[in-house]
Amino acid sequence: MTTGVPPNNDPPSTVAFVRERLHAALVAPVRAFRWAYLPLLMIYFAYGALGITAIADSFWVKNGLTLSAAQLAQIGVWLTLPWTIKMVFGELVDTVPVFGSRRRIYVLIGAALVATSLLILAGAAAKLITFAKPETIYFLASLMTVIGVVLQDVVADAMSTEVVPHFDDEGKPREQAEIDRDLGMVQVLGRLSLSLGVFLTAGLAGWLAQSLPYATVFLIGLLVPLISVTGALTVRLEPGECRPTDWRILGGGLVFGATVVILGVSDTPFKEEIVFMISMAVVILMLARITSEIEAVTKQRIISAAILIFAFRATPSVGSGFQWYSIDRLGFDEAFFGTLGQFGALIALLATWLFADAITRQPVARVLFWLTVLGTVLAIPGLLLAFDVHHWTERMVGVGARAIAVIDTAATSPFAQLGIIPLLTLTAIYAPRDHRATWFALMGSLMNLALVAGQLLTKYLNEIYVVERGSYGQLPALVVAVAVIGLVLPLTAILGLGRRVR
Repeated sequence: MTTGVPPNNDPPSTVAFVRERLHAALVAPVRAFRWAYLPLLMIYFAYGALGITAIADSFWVKNGLTLSAAQLAQIGVWLTLPWTIKMVFGELVDTVPVFGSRRRIYVLIGAALVATSLLILAGAAAKLITFAKPETIYFLASLMTVIGVVLQDVVADAMSTEVVPHFDDEGKPREQAEIDRDLGMVQVLGRLSLSLGVFLTAGLAGWLAQSLPYATVFLIGLLVPLISVTGALTVRLEPGECRPTDWRILGGGLVFGATVVILGVSDTPFKEEIVFMISMAVVILMLARITSEIEAVTKQRIISAAILIFAFRATPSVGSGFQWYSIDRLGFDEAFFGTLGQFGALIALLATWLFADAITRQPVARVLFWLTVLGTVLAIPGLLLAFDVHHWTERMVGVGARAIAVIDTAATSPFAQLGIIPLLTLTAIYAPRDHRATWFALMGSLMNLALVAGQLLTKYLNEIYVVERGSYGQLPALVVAVAVIGLVLPLTAILGLGRRVR
């Protein structure tokens, strides 16, 4: 007769399960990384690193310009519009070689636009460029930056499907499930690289803005385009097919762009709303064309997911008024804003690292439901600051405005990046081989139209609850309205369409 310890058939403990999942989340991005991805990730990193000028930009706008919170929200609409016509850039990148290149050259052009805009901002901040009012120069330079970044982002998205090998070292085709897995993880690595760029420059941005003239900070920002240029020159891609230009997409996009410009310089009433409606119609028509060859079940899944994420991203923000309140009433300076930015970027980076792998495996509706609920609950610290509750908390428990701001930043910073990962993964998996850049651009256009909708809502709310420099009486009501809309809008879409998304 033998004796011994009977086998343990009990399920693993909760602690062991959590440890296993945590280990998997930490290791997954590391295992997914390939050195061949690094040049591509440098382009995403440069996008995030542009934040090195963000605080100097914000303080220059507050102290040197005369734009109101509603006007800044209105400008935000126009600065978001280039993202909504990504299909024009996508069609160019897919079908129009420049000097024989359909990828690298467009990154170089985008970097040149960003560098030029930084030079213009530096000249305006130093009062050396005076061909127009500072507000006009600020808008033109900001628009140039956005166009340059959009162009580079379109190319990077296309590259993200071409850095993943479809054949193994012996030349044999890889399993499609394995390829799909790598495509999804490249999207995760791209978000991580972007977040890393934000994290590494956020604190530095605050220190530079406080220590140096704003013009000098803009000049230092010229280092960032060099990073994306280096990535573009060193990336290795699987050869893609060059197809004929689809003039229904490129021509229609160019006509749309011209219409936007004409409306932008005109005095047409409700021109932002008109442009938004035209944009929606154009993007939906083009998406219908591109998805016409995709099977019905897959198309329904992608469209339903896109609508849910659109509602999630279309929620308004408080606008510039809250930042002005933080500067004037709470005493936050450039260095502290840099600290907040760096801390928020760190939290976003860690959240993306820990949860992105799990999110790619979960239904989109479930992910967005919990992000919406948690986002609303965790917005409470911002409400406390708007209602001056920090005076009571500091007196009673020693937690003042700065501590609450840190808590608020930690609570809310991860949600934007996490919310977009499910759609990026679906887009990468189902990208048509000869329409990759256009496909990503169209889906990106739809998602950025959601941001335009959010900017319009921000403008409306700032016109209803007017917040001006030094006048913050209506700020509490504005913050409450933003929180309510941020909860109700996504939940309504989730309840209506959630069952269609698996």
